[in-house]
Amino acid sequence: MPTFFSNSTISVVVVISLSGPVYAAEICQGFGPQAPRDITKVEGTNPQSFPFAPPATEMNLCNIHIHTNAEHKGPGFSRFVGDGEYGGYKCNESDYLNEAELTDPTHGKGAFKGVKPGDTIEVHWVHTSCQVAPGKSLDACLSDGCANPTLRVETQVFLVVNDIGAMDFNDLAYGGNIVNGLHQPKYIPSTTGKPVEFLGSTTGPSYNQFTCSPLQVTWSVRPNCAKVNYNSLNAWAENGNVFEEDHSDGVRQLVKAVELLSPIR
Repeated sequence: MPTFFSNSTISVVVVISLSGPVYAAEICQGFGPQAPRDITKVEGTNPQSFPFAPPATEMNLCNIHIHTNAEHKGPGFSRFVGDGEYGGYKCNESDYLNEAELTDPTHGKGAFKGVKPGDTIEVHWVHTSCQVAPGKSLDACLSDGCANPTLRVETQVFLVVNDIGAMDFNDLAYGGNIVNGLHQPKYIPSTTGKPVEFLGSTTGPSYNQFTCSPLQVTWSVRPNCAKVNYNSLNAWAENGNVFEEDHSDGVRQLVKAVELLSPIR
């Protein structure tokens, strides 16, 4: 298991082997706290801090996107899938689905690519302090007059199933919903445990512990999985959405170095 340490000039990963320590890549320096993380662990020693974002209801929804498998690790999604772009974690109930829930009615030809029944996904509802309309990618979260926004990501991990009794993703999407003059998702699950809130960064497979993200994000991660209907994801993609989302993204592997994490209060 890697051991992390630092001094005033360098921070490295030391991989312990039978023949002695092997020095690997340098942990990124000078960046604020990173994400994703194990939300059951509160330790973090990153010295940089910034104010927590306002509640999502006081910000504009600017983007919704989806990752295959959970980027974060939590009580309800602790089963490690593997390293790499489509690794991460899966819901603990993944191995207990019945045949009907695992049946793919599209035979691999669903409109939302990269996901099938039985998969785990992590959904990010990104909110911004900028006065912008929802759109494609995180570019929609800023503007020429608001290049350094306050960002908040509301997060829910889902187990994708072939079951009309599961949540309908279209009920969780945007669809032009405006509340008190602000763009808002229609609904975010409220029955999957109290969200764990912490300071971090943007995620995605282009970042790791050695290539860090510079953006500052307040995260709100719900600790348990919910089930979402596979056909509703396909309908969201097939009918078109303002985010132009039609596939699931890869993951950033878990950040474990406490030097890169904020403390969870």
